[in-house]
Amino acid sequence: MPVYELGRDIAFPPVELSTREGILAIGGDLRPDRLIEAYRRGIFPWYSEPEPILWWSPDPRCILFPHEAVLSESMRKMLKKGAFHFTADTRFRDVMISCARDRRNKPGTWITEDILEAYCELHRLGFAHSVEAWRGGALAGGLYGVSLGSIFIGESMFHFVPNASKAAFLLLCRRLSELGFMVVDCQVYSPHLGSLGAWEIPRRDYLKLLKLSLEHETRRGSWNPDFEGRETVFMEKN
Repeated sequence: MPVYELGRDIAFPPVELSTREGILAIGGDLRPDRLIEAYRRGIFPWYSEPEPILWWSPDPRCILFPHEAVLSESMRKMLKKGAFHFTADTRFRDVMISCARDRRNKPGTWITEDILEAYCELHRLGFAHSVEAWRGGALAGGLYGVSLGSIFIGESMFHFVPNASKAAFLLLCRRLSELGFMVVDCQVYSPHLGSLGAWEIPRRDYLKLLKLSLEHETRRGSWNPDFEGRETVFMEKN
């Protein structure tokens, strides 16, 4: 099946035209209105230099319901000891740069300079968010993604200290559940995500969840008031 080549307009072809691997379109740009339109249709950019921009809509899709995130007893005990301090949206660019560094020797997407600038702009507009885990005043791990309605689309995570990114992700899920979010889009399954409670569903079911999620208002702006100092949530039982 041929891959659709994008022009200047932000229109995308139907996701059902994706290749077996999940590639839907090629080219275009990363301006905010195109990125937001892509996410609203269940599409995301994923490519490595020197490739052109590739737009994906895989089937099946990896998702996680926030209230079902798996917090192991060993992880709970570690976090109850105050292993990390958490913030959100205080170091978005640094989180992205750290994610890029963390992926240098791993397969998958390289976070290019264009990707960095595009998502920093989405962050400035209040759509992209980061969660930071700190230890001893230093950034220990974190993650970033995009929020629309009541869905959070996770993009990447990193850690400099063991379990830091996992802790940031678990806190994110706990707070999203408390704030009424329906689903976390993990995009592509991995055993690590599976261990945290993620699973695969058919794309058609994902698109139904996405449509319902987009009926809710998007929480734009800084999320830090909802996250900073919320370590105590790990003392509660699931």
